[in-house]
Formats: sequence, structure tokens, C-alpha cells
Amino acid sequence: MPIGTTPRRRAGRSVIATVLAAGAVLSLPAVAEAKVTRYRQGSASDVARTAWSGPAYTMNGSGAVVPDTMTKAVNAIRGDSGSIDVTVLAASAASGSPTPECDAIIGLPNVNSCTTDVLTSAQDASNSQVNTDVRNAEFVYFAGGNQCNYAHWKGTPLQASVQSVVAKGGGVGGGSAGHHVNSSVVYDACTASTDSATALANPYDRSVTLTTGLFSWPNYGDTVNDSHFVTRDRMGRTMAFVARAVKDGLTTSGKAWGVGVEEGGSLFVDKNGLATLSGSDAYVVLGDHQPEQAVPGKPLTFSGFKIWHLRPGAGYDFGNRPTCGYYTRSVVNGVPDPDLYSGTPVC
Repeated sequence: MPIGTTPRRRAGRSVIATVLAAGAVLSLPAVAEAKVTRYRQGSASDVARTAWSGPAYTMNGSGAVVPDTMTKAVNAIRGDSGSIDVTVLAASAASGSPTPECDAIIGLPNVNSCTTDVLTSAQDASNSQVNTDVRNAEFVYFAGGNQCNYAHWKGTPLQASVQSVVAKGGGVGGGSAGHHVNSSVVYDACTASTDSATALANPYDRSVTLTTGLFSWPNYGDTVNDSHFVTRDRMGRTMAFVARAVKDGLTTSGKAWGVGVEEGGSLFVDKNGLATLSGSDAYVVLGDHQPEQAVPGKPLTFSGFKIWHLRPGAGYDFGNRPTCGYYTRSVVNGVPDPDLYSGTPVC
């Protein structure tokens, strides 16, 4: 299983694949020398829009598209007028259908087309067709897989292309690894996958590696995302990520917000930063002071994490972040308080 994520799987219709290699476009399955494989569903022509009403984001706890939040994002971007094009970026081939995300997206209302680009190396982030697909899209969805592959796109033309979509009022999102990459501090898992026990025992363990400077979306800054949250018991490692972000000065405010979404859950975040949760639970974990102990080779001590437990239908305002509604939990010498996933709000 890829690091920190789940495979991309969903049954779907067959599509025509075009392989992009050395500028040639071939109507063939992927071949050994090909680096980027492109699948187009829906209209062969992009929509011509002159206005966009986003940005809008979807943050999913597992790789699959959540129709409710994706539909909200589509409508937010289109301003209830016309349709949009979607591009899915994947860094690995999917099991089953090669286009599991587009199989779900293309059937939603007001989606003109959905293009899947499968990139197999960091160099593919300079592929002209991929960058054209992204810049012509109104929404970019990062597939599940291994978020380290996405972290390697830092400093490439593709990073700038994705940023251009949000800048024009489009949107981005993703699930699992695609959720990780859309926070301003990214747990990249480039050396190894970590778990809560390991990260709390040593927040500077070789498995705890963080990337910054990839994306920082308006009204969603100073965040570090995590996925498969309750199922894989990831509260402890998110606490370690948050402590590291604060200690190492990786955020702009001296604070860090962990955003952990459970499998099947999805946060729709509008242009003002107001998030609404669908599907399954999510947690926002705030570290608002320096850790008492966060040094290499020693267990974490951090008092008073503030934790918001969100249930389906609940909201969280990332644009005007709340100061009430949380419960608190601490970690002492690598040992967290009990009942990390539930508590009585203090205000």
C-alpha cells in the first residue's frame, strides 16, 4: 500500500487513453517509454468562461470523490451559471478503472469534462499538455497515492499551473495523499510512513518529514492535513506534526492547525474559508504555543492542544477561526491523554 494512503480504486466506464511522449499523441494504451498517460471524459472541448466565483476546496479523508462536496465546489466556482472542466492529477496508476475520480465526477451536474493525467516522475510536471490541461480547468483534484510524489512538484511549472487555477477563482481538492498536499505544511512521508506512537516518541524521527512552500490557499493557511484519521488512529501523529510546525517556525502566525478527516468524510471550504463537513467526522487540532519539549531523540511534551470535533453537517470557519467549541488534550513525555477523539467543549 502506498505511504499514508489507499489505492485508487473504482469501477468505471472504459475511456480512450492518449499517451503523451516526446510531444507525440497516440491512441494507444500506455507503453513502457511513456511517462504521462492522459484520459479525457465528457466533451472534447473545454468550456469558455470569462468569470469564476471561487475559489473553492474539497478536503477528503480517503481517496474517493465525495459527490456532495464536489457538487458544492462545482456550483461555487460556476456561480450557478454554465459548466466547468476538471483535471485530475495522479502520480500512480489506479487499480481497476484507470480513472476512478473522473468516473465519479463526470456524472455530476454542470461538469463539461474530466481529464485524468497520470504522471510517473517529477520531470513530468513540466509536460506541456499536463500544464495546459490544468490551466484550462476550473477545478484540479489530486488523487490518492503517495504524497511524496506530489511534494516533488514543488518549484515546477505544474505547481504554478495549479496555483493559477485558484488565482482565477477556480478550485482544488483531493483525497488521502491529495488531502495532505493541499495544506500549507505537508506531511510528505518521503522517507517512511509514520504512526502516532513513533511520532510522539520522537517528533524528529526520520519518518516525520514536512514540506512547505508548495501550496498555501487563501483562508486555509497554517494548516497541516491528515487523512484516514480515526480508522488509523492518527491523532497522535497530527499532534506531533502541529508541534513541529510551531517549533520549527513553519507557519506564519506562530500557530498551527491540524486538519484530520476520517475515511468517507469531506470538507467543502468556500472562498471565505467557511468549511462544511459531509460524510464522516473530522477534527481540527490547534497548537497555539511553543511545545514544552520538541527536540530530536526525545518524546514530545505539549500541553493544551485545542481540538474541535466536527460531525457531518458541522462547520468550521478557517477565515475567522473560532476561539470556542474545543476540548483540550495534552501529551507528556510522548504519552497522550486518554479519549483523544472526544471531549466536552470548554466554551
